[in-house]
Amino acid sequence: MRAFTLSESDSRTGSFSSVYRTLHPSLLRYLERLTGEKDAAEDVAQEAFMRLLQRPELTDEAARLWLFTVATNLVRDRGRAATRQSRLLKTSPVPIPTSEPLPDAVAERADEVARVRRALDLLSERDRQILLMRQEGFRYGEIAQSVDVSASSVGTLIARALKRFASAYRTGEVS
Repeated sequence: MRAFTLSESDSRTGSFSSVYRTLHPSLLRYLERLTGEKDAAEDVAQEAFMRLLQRPELTDEAARLWLFTVATNLVRDRGRAATRQSRLLKTSPVPIPTSEPLPDAVAERADEVARVRRALDLLSERDRQILLMRQEGFRYGEIAQSVDVSASSVGTLIARALKRFASAYRTGEVS
């Protein structure tokens, strides 16, 4: 009985590389016809040869039948798994994630935006301008120059504008 080795140095043992070179083309053609898919056939052939490496007790002659049998069983297992997966997906469909927000989230967002706009509309022009410029990242000096006030008063003006905005947002009117 001859066992596989990875090298061809020992003439008493069969070389895995020589078995691979001999059987791979035939096995791949068989699997391509069996599966109808080149990629699937290559995956199954690779798996079958990996399993053959774990069976050093097989002789060169027995390896061919064993390899084709294992490959056929791997194809059947893949088919069963695909059928099972398809059946599971049909009975309990998994929602496919999308990049678009859900309709209820869109509606809530639109309501929130409308509420913020109403509150901003209730503010004075200067308060609205100060808050919007602050939100856009303008520095106090730039805001002061824009609304024609001193830079030292911008912090106080922002605080007051935020207070009036919060009141308008909660109640719908400015206090």
